[in-house]
Amino acid sequence: MNNIKNKKIAIVGGGPGGLTLARILQMRNADVTVYERDINKDARAQGATLDLHHESGLRALEEAGLMDAFKANFRPGADNMRIIDQHGTILLEDNHNEEGPVEAYRPEIDRGPLKKILLESLHPDTVVWDCQFSSLTPFNEGWQLHFKDGKTAYADIVIAADGANSKIRPYITPIRPFYSGVTAVEGAVYNSEKNSPRIHALLNGGKIFSMGDEKTLIVSSKGDGSLVFYPSCKTTENWTQESGIDFADKAQVLSWFKASFTGWSPIWEELFENATGPFIPRPLYCMPFDQTWEALPNLTMLGDAAHLMPPYAGEGVNMAMLDALELGLCLTSENYPDTHSAIAAYEQAMRERASATAQMTMDSTNALHSPEAIPFLMQIVS
Repeated sequence: MNNIKNKKIAIVGGGPGGLTLARILQMRNADVTVYERDINKDARAQGATLDLHHESGLRALEEAGLMDAFKANFRPGADNMRIIDQHGTILLEDNHNEEGPVEAYRPEIDRGPLKKILLESLHPDTVVWDCQFSSLTPFNEGWQLHFKDGKTAYADIVIAADGANSKIRPYITPIRPFYSGVTAVEGAVYNSEKNSPRIHALLNGGKIFSMGDEKTLIVSSKGDGSLVFYPSCKTTENWTQESGIDFADKAQVLSWFKASFTGWSPIWEELFENATGPFIPRPLYCMPFDQTWEALPNLTMLGDAAHLMPPYAGEGVNMAMLDALELGLCLTSENYPDTHSAIAAYEQAMRERASATAQMTMDSTNALHSPEAIPFLMQIVS
């Protein structure tokens, strides 16, 4: 604990990774502040449900003393999955037994409740809202953080938990992600039972994976009665700009879907016809598998900032939470003589773990957008 005694720690980004790290550090009496760009905790809608894995996300919650809160908020049945072909035919139904211990499977929780659990575990005023990071300046033995509104703050150690488009990562390494070859388009339907009844019935409170013609459509139910969906296919890297599609116009996005997903059942069209709000195009990127850099004594990163990868293995939030746990333990361990060696040890293990997961994730991304997508997924599930 001596390594961070009397040191101020700043975490930039209040997602699951950043909040988990704050909790782990506060349990060990660290002085930690989280700077989050959102105006407040309710500033934006939360995306799809998260399946937490026993060896990573759930392990972090266990170490954080939050498993009881998790068990009170996870969604039984949300991890049930149906594999459906492009014509709407159910090929496989994967239902889980919720009667056993929660650790025995991959339980799902909505992002909102998970964020609430983590926030409520922190000391009051740990999170400083409406603080959009702008830049870092070396100052004394640490860093001066500069925010978009002109505010500044000092920290002895800064941790980037600011996601895929991290503004702190370039201070650590110039290595950039490569394009996966696939772009997804995110949409949402509120009150899906009323507004998308056929898909709502197919979902049955869980998830749908539909594949055909080297394209994939994933649909996920949420606890608030809404659903989120992600059609994805192979595109050029700059397709979002070059397509000319106004993603705030449902009619244009529906026209794209009909043209690109030719031969798919009309049943899927009710998602696009009844979507709420603008669609969000998401070209998917992945960090190189062999990335490395020299550790710094007072700056590091976790989650997507460190090892961005596509979402097709369900590892993103789990990796971020495991990063948070391992970094927190390294920084507060007496096994390292200083923060430099603690950060170096964390980063070495994190890169090795992330490299293997990124390779697996890219293999999955390619397989789910190949002619063999359905047999590939059915073999994994069955």
